[in-house]
This record gives sequence, C-alpha cells and structure tokens, in this order.
Amino acid sequence: MRYTGVVNSDVDDGLHNDQENQSNSSESHQGVEESDSSEDEVAPRNTVGDVPLVWYKDEEHIGYDLDGKKIKKRTRKDKVESFLESADDAKNWLKVYDEYNDEEVEVTKKELKLITRLLKGKAPHSDFDPYAPYVDWFKWDDAKHPLSNAPEPKRRFIPSKWESKKVVKLVRAIRMGLIKRDKPKEEQQFYHLWGDDSSSTEKANHLSFIPAPKSKLPGHEESYNPSLEYIPTQEEINSYQLMFEEDRPKFIPRRYTSLRSIPAYDNAVKDVFERCLDLYLCPRVRKKRINIDPESLKPKLPSRRDLKPYPVTCYLEYKGHTDAVVSISIEASGQWLASGSLDGTVRIWEVETGRCLRVWEFEEAVKFVAWNPLREIPIVAVSVGQEVFILNTGLGDEEEQKKIKELLHYETPVAPDDSGDKVSVASWHQDDKHEGIRLRHFKTVSSVEWHRKGDYFSTVMPAGESRAVLIHQLSKKHTQRIPFKLRGLPVSSLFHPTKKIFFISTKKNVRAYDLQKQKLIKKLETGLREVSSISVHPGGDNIIVGSREGKLCWFDMDLSSKPYRILKCHPKDITNVAFHRSYPLFASCSDDCTAYVFHGMVYSDLNQNPLIVPLEILRGHTSSNGRGVMDCKFHPRQPWLFTAGADSVIKLYCH
Repeated sequence: MRYTGVVNSDVDDGLHNDQENQSNSSESHQGVEESDSSEDEVAPRNTVGDVPLVWYKDEEHIGYDLDGKKIKKRTRKDKVESFLESADDAKNWLKVYDEYNDEEVEVTKKELKLITRLLKGKAPHSDFDPYAPYVDWFKWDDAKHPLSNAPEPKRRFIPSKWESKKVVKLVRAIRMGLIKRDKPKEEQQFYHLWGDDSSSTEKANHLSFIPAPKSKLPGHEESYNPSLEYIPTQEEINSYQLMFEEDRPKFIPRRYTSLRSIPAYDNAVKDVFERCLDLYLCPRVRKKRINIDPESLKPKLPSRRDLKPYPVTCYLEYKGHTDAVVSISIEASGQWLASGSLDGTVRIWEVETGRCLRVWEFEEAVKFVAWNPLREIPIVAVSVGQEVFILNTGLGDEEEQKKIKELLHYETPVAPDDSGDKVSVASWHQDDKHEGIRLRHFKTVSSVEWHRKGDYFSTVMPAGESRAVLIHQLSKKHTQRIPFKLRGLPVSSLFHPTKKIFFISTKKNVRAYDLQKQKLIKKLETGLREVSSISVHPGGDNIIVGSREGKLCWFDMDLSSKPYRILKCHPKDITNVAFHRSYPLFASCSDDCTAYVFHGMVYSDLNQNPLIVPLEILRGHTSSNGRGVMDCKFHPRQPWLFTAGADSVIKLYCH
C-alpha cells in the first residue's frame, strides 16, 4: 500500500486506547508467519503505474483496475461531515487516506508498533538486536600456502620516476613564488614581570620639576590712575549687577589722586586662595606634542581652474517687478524665463536680451512658477493662493499653438457630482481671462512640479493634511490623491528624472515612493531642524536638501539613508537648491543675499564617492524685509545661474 498521510507522534496513547478493540484481530493473526514487507504482497487496485495523479485531476476516474475498467473517484465529503464522522468513529485516528487507490486504509496494530519504533529511532522489528556480539569469521590458524606467491616487482626497489618529476615541479613553484612557505612563528619575548614599563628617561622627565603657570599680569584697567576710557559709567556698573556671576567683571577700575588714598584690595585673600586651589587640584604632567602641519590635514581638492566653466560674474539683470521675486523657471530650450512675484504678476523674459515679452496680472501674490519640461508645449503652471493656473505663453508655431489650445480647453460638465472626493480636493475650470485652465484647490498651494513627460504635475498644500499632495493629469483633466500616508507636514515634492519614483519632503525627512508598486522604498533622515527645499541629480541617485538653519545635506541613496556630506555654508535660511542638468554643478541660495556654487561630480563607479568642491560665492542682491535671494535655477544648456531676489531684481551669472 502507498500512504500519503502521516501518523501523529502520539501513537503510544492510541495503542493503549485501542488494545481492546483489536484483540480479536491480533488473535487471528498469531498463527501467520511474519513477513518483512506485507505491502509488496498485496497488489494495488489501481494499475496506472508510476503516473502523476495530477493528470487525473480534472477526470471523473482515478485510474484502472486489473480488468481495465475505470476506477471512479469517491464523492468528497465536506469538512462538517468529516468532522462529525471523526467524532463518532473511535478508530478514525487510525485511518489514512490512500491517494493512489482513492480509499481510506486502517492502520493495523502491527503497523502501529513499527511506526512507533521508527519514531523512537529504533529498528522496525523488535527481534533485531543492534548490539549483538561480533562473530569473528576469520581463521587465525597458520595456513600452509600464502595468499599470493607472486615475486616482488622491480619497481619496489628503484626510485619512482613520477615522484621525482613532482618534486622538481614543486621546487620550481617555490622558487618562482607560486607556493609560499609558512613563516616561522616568532618566539615570545620575555619581559621583566616586576619591572616598570616606562623607561628611565620617561621616569626622569616625569619626576623632574615642572614650574607652575604664572598668573596674569595686571593691565591698564588695574592702574590706580587709568585712562578715562577704562573707567565705566554708573549705568554700566548697574548693568553688571544684572549679569551672572561668571560673566561679571572681577575688578572695576577707579581713579585715585595719590597712592596713599588707594584702599586695600577686597578680594586679595580670595584670589590667593583660588590660586592655591588651582595649583593643588590641577595636575601638571608633561605631554608629548605631535607637530603636524595643519595644511596636511586639509583634503586635497582639485584646482578651481580645472573645474571651469562655472558662473562667476553678473552678466544681465531683469528689472520690471515691483516686489520680491519668489520663483523663477527656465524653458527647456533655455531661450525664455518665467518669473513670479509678490506684486501679483508673472512675466516672460527673453534670456539673451532681457526683454519682457508678456505679463499676466493676478489678484493675489504669486507663490510658484514652473515651465513645462517639453519644448513643444510652451506652457507655464502658476500657483496663486488656492488656485493653479495653466497659462499659454503664445510661443511656438501655429501647429504647436493649435495643439496647446486643444490641450488647455476644458468643458465644464453639465451635472458635476458634488459628493465625490475630486470636487472637494480640486476642481478644473476654464479661465477665459488668462486664456488657460484654472485648477481650484481647497488650501493654499505652495509649489508645483512637472513630470518629465509634461503631462502630469504635482501640487503641494502644506495645510492639506492627508490630501496635501495631489497629482494632476493635464490631458484628461484628472486629479488624484497619492496612495500613501503622509507623515509630517509636506514641504515640496519631486518626480524622479528617469524612474517611476516620487519624492516627498517633510520638515524632518525625505521619503521616496514607488508609484507603480505603491510602496515606500527609501526614507532619508536629514537630522535638520526644518527642510526648505530639495533637488534631485539628473542621474537620480543623489539628492541635495536645504534647511532653514543654513545647512545643506548631500544624500547618496545607494550608500545610506544618512547624509553623505553636511555643508554649513550660509549663516541664514537656505531658500532653494538646484542641480544643473548637464554640468557637474549645484547651487544654493539664502536670505543672506548670497548664492553658493559647488562642483558636484558623481562617478559611474559605485566604489568612488562623489566629489564636492566649493567654487564661488555670488553676491549682488540687497536685503528687503529680512529676505535675500528667494530662488535660483540653472540654465538647461549653459553653465549659467539665475537668481531671484527680494529686491525685485533677477540676475544672470555667467562664466
């Protein structure tokens, strides 16, 4: 028989419980001679041979008997019937299902004993003695004839030719250095057990006299007749009383007409006592000083001449805004520049000439502008309060303008479903005033970022809670929430330049999500007080993060979730950071009216860390209401940097 089931390990209990039920069957088999394998004596009912039973899975029969007739499958019992049957039948635990013959077989008492012995690690039969005495079958008496009377061969008396070749081969390998011999172990050096480790010279230096440091000599302010600039006024003396005792000056200079009018020093005994305590409590030991050149500790960086080109001087200024310029964006070809200001206007500039091509006016201050990354679709996304406008710049030929007008055309549905979540989060409207599309949100939008294909864009609402980050599709006029749970207040969002990865930065961390698998793949721990902006390298594996405390963090996503480098370069808040698309450059701008340009080379070799070199500090903007440079962007093709300041001026820095 072939059993596919497994008998439980508690067969010992079943043996005792089933002794009475099987007493008759055991008596009837006492006269039968035991066989080593009773399974082979019984012919199987199913004669399909060694065929996988999976082949009969969808058939009504399971095989064929000896007469060639089909063996029908039994009707399967459901779990309730099998449970009730097992509760009523006391011998149900002895039954094993034979999948090959499609029947239940009851295990006999003899087979139970065999299984019990096997589970205990014993021999199947009880008559087998594993510790039987050894039977010596060899005859030790002297035999008349040897086992082999052949003569000894000649090769046993001459040196082996093959062994000599092997020795020569090993000697050559040792001489050539292919085989290295083990070095002899160094003998243990004996030392004086009760001796002192220090040498006699060190003892002499330690016991030699070391003079105490001299006390500070009195200065001009401790003179009995100091100059007038050393004498404090009464207001300064009164302010000393408000200081802590550690910060309060120990001696207040005064003027006397003669030496006879100088009183005794009040703190003379106290100063001497503190001097004695310093000499007593402070140990004086000679320390070996290592003379190291401080210049040798600095990292060896390449020369700035070898890292050119990079922006150095201000080449052009774009003037026209009446208030602070908070955001700028450059068109994909690098010919046009869009800027948004707190004066409620958005302007399109020509980069090379500085000519203002077009102006849009809004009722509220502009928060963010973002140009579509596709060159054939020259449209601009503008964030104004709770609304995002998709504007047609009017650039391009007639075919492109026709395509853009079709793209920016939206027909309001006749009966919109107000109960849906899309209407409550964001609603699409046709904007005839600005000749574009108006996207209404339920909270103020702080930033807009385009996908690299130009059809999707994301918006961030810091006060939106769980619906703070939305993704919109321009072609279908569709808005959807991200399928992730936001943890913390979002600051900005970015699309990966090549992969289906979406970055969301909160005030403390930066998280990377896989949009296709809808799961978190990386969490970058910045350790900063508050994140202000992020930027992704064109390769996609490196990220820079700016903070409100003036620190810039470089993350290598393949290396660790901790920052690879932390640069403390700005004394005030960092407002924006940016990578260049083609040159190994990145920049940061701050409220200190400066923009820092760095060389950031990322190597294709994963074993080589990125090279970060500071290049230039760009100045020129003036502060207004405590704000400095509000935004910075690189030219897509040239090593140029655009900066937007709170002084309502946009500057172009060239190499």
